Amino acid sequence: MSVLLTGLFLAVLQIGLVIHVRNTLVACAAEGARYAANADRGLADGATRTEMLIGESLSERFTGGVSARYVGEDGVQLVEVEVTTTLPLFGFLGPDRGLTVRGHAVDEAAL
Repeated sequence: MSVLLTGLFLAVLQIGLVIHVRNTLVACAAEGARYAANADRGLADGATRTEMLIGESLSERFTGGVSARYVGEDGVQLVEVEVTTTLPLFGFLGPDRGLTVRGHAVDEAAL
């Protein structure tokens, strides 16, 4: 009985870790997109800002796949920052490029 309870506890703990990592990455990508969308900033600035925030929030090992680009939606130009990184399935270990999140912001320079 205690083995089952311990396994259940560890599974719930791992799910919480995955959700925490995903939410943190989404917040960092959104902040990077907002930073790149400023009138005096560019895409490289947003990607660099995102990498810095991920490194401070989680770990440098999650900063590998950060990219930024312009996208259009309903006639509005947006900045999209995409983060592709490790999906933590066992602690912080897991398949590379298993988790992809995106953040968007309206490009001020296009207004």
